Amino acid sequence: MDYTNYLDKLSKSTFRSRFALTQKDKDYIYQKGLEVIKSHAYDFVNSRLVTIQPNDGKQTPMRGHPVFVAQHATATCCRGCISKWYHIPQDKILSSQEVNFIVGLIMVWILKQLNN
Repeated sequence: MDYTNYLDKLSKSTFRSRFALTQKDKDYIYQKGLEVIKSHAYDFVNSRLVTIQPNDGKQTPMRGHPVFVAQHATATCCRGCISKWYHIPQDKILSSQEVNFIVGLIMVWILKQLNN
């Protein structure tokens, strides 16, 4: 899937565009490898976003893992942001296709950060 249009739109947001991976985040990715990071992204999305969340907007820390940073940068940090940016209703369980879209976007953003 081509995420270019999404990333372009996100880059125009003052809030979203301020997120960037630190050298520590990049070192962690290099140490663990992209497949492990992708696995973490699936774990975080499946455990924090697939179902309707009573504490929506508070389930993703701002830092502490490269995926968390990527989630905020890509507006995939909570169901409210996902609804606003990607028009996926907040009040439904995410499908596997939607989870794959979210993780794919996170990973493309991470790869772009690694290449900067």
